[in-house]
Amino acid sequence: MRFVHALAAACLLMLSGCGERVTHCVNPLTYTDIPDNDVIRVGDDYYMVSTTMYFCPGAPVMHSRDLVHWRIVSYIYDFLEDDDVYNLRNGRNAYGKGQWATTLRYHDGEFYALFIANDQGKTYVYHSPDITASNWERKVIDRPFHDAGLLLEDGRAYVVWGNGNLRLTELEPDLSAVKQGGLDTLLIECPRQGYMLRGEGAHFYHIGDWYYVLEIDWPRGGVRTETCWRSRNLTGPYESRVILQGSFDGRQDGVAQGAIFDTPAGDWYSVMFQDHGAVGRIPTLQRVTWDDGWPMLGDNSTPEKEFDVPLAPYGEDRVWASDEFDSPALDLVWQWNHKPLDGAWSLEERPGFMRIHATPATALFDARNTLTQRTVGPACESSVKLDVSGLKAGAHAGLAAFQSHFGALEAEVGADGEIRIMQLSREGSRQLGTLAGKEVWFKIKYDFSDDSARFLWSADGESWEDSGFVLGMRYTLDFFTGYRSALYCYGTEGQECGFADFDWFRQIVS
Repeated sequence: MRFVHALAAACLLMLSGCGERVTHCVNPLTYTDIPDNDVIRVGDDYYMVSTTMYFCPGAPVMHSRDLVHWRIVSYIYDFLEDDDVYNLRNGRNAYGKGQWATTLRYHDGEFYALFIANDQGKTYVYHSPDITASNWERKVIDRPFHDAGLLLEDGRAYVVWGNGNLRLTELEPDLSAVKQGGLDTLLIECPRQGYMLRGEGAHFYHIGDWYYVLEIDWPRGGVRTETCWRSRNLTGPYESRVILQGSFDGRQDGVAQGAIFDTPAGDWYSVMFQDHGAVGRIPTLQRVTWDDGWPMLGDNSTPEKEFDVPLAPYGEDRVWASDEFDSPALDLVWQWNHKPLDGAWSLEERPGFMRIHATPATALFDARNTLTQRTVGPACESSVKLDVSGLKAGAHAGLAAFQSHFGALEAEVGADGEIRIMQLSREGSRQLGTLAGKEVWFKIKYDFSDDSARFLWSADGESWEDSGFVLGMRYTLDFFTGYRSALYCYGTEGQECGFADFDWFRQIVS
């Protein structure tokens, strides 16, 4: 797909003097895990936020000018709380929780982002005048607004939120708290009978004479569906219409939950995501046409595969990337599993390498400073070169296909100093061989057509040995994120297990 996008962009650039420049959209957009999208336009710039739950930094902000190609430009926060949950202490973690379904708005020169953190039972409101700067200022509301949509107008602030029935709650104008004496009422009743999911993922708009609430439903025996409610009055009554429904791209998963927005030329679009198995929940761009005041998505409410967007090509995506670790700053495509332990990783102790010190842990999922990056469909290959000379007895360092149902290759150092090459999964571990040298190469081949992953290793970077293990990848809700490639190093024998030096990480998409 990246080849298709690149070829289309190149052809359009060659023809730029012959007519209007357009960008060809082939859905899905990035074919990677970017769920719970919200998108806004500021001038000629489009910004999208997404859910990344327990990964840190969190709430990535992506930028585009053609609606097809997106680049990460910042993160809204570094970490949510400095507690046991985000430090992976005392058996606590935020897997499957953390930051959910951010709503993004721009108002009077300030950007606002509001979301719930289910592990904290609170709502977080972040704001910044510069959306490209990470770690925004924040306020915390001691009340959880599930999947909230934010509306700012006339000096007042409202959220529509819920799962099932949708409520309208008024906030203080500075979004610091629920407004005393303000609106706090049931807005829309969404009976669950006959539905697997009802009234979730609210997005709230005031367009022209109408207030709109977009939300996701999932009829039993059907597919995920985008429903729109509208009223001429803020508090209703609201009437509804299905605006997007249908299986897509060879899967029986519907496309739903996301934002609508316009272009400077007055065209309207939507970004909605599709559950797509192990790779995660992937975004699609859908055209919007207005029918008697209703925003109808796709081709008359059916998801579209491809079409032209009358905006000049912006360039290639950058939500994933290979990395030679030549910069002293960590590339924005990376996120840590939970809050990183500063001082236990470095790009400067050995220039040209990502050094991860072996912090104490019992297993992969409670190891600090595990560095992750999204995988990409329809198939991709992730590989690393690892220098193990700094590892000591009790150390484990390697490359993992990171989700609850995981797979990994690692170098494990025994008490006698022997370096064993191990293959791991939830079902157990087995030794593949021993390493005589100080360098080892690991590779994972992901195939999202059948959600399988194969694991290979090499002692010289040229001849590869297949582990013989094929992971059947599963998207599970205990983690609630698509598979990532993860670089890790931890020690089971306390603090003195040394460090791993990762020379490079390379990702090839096919």
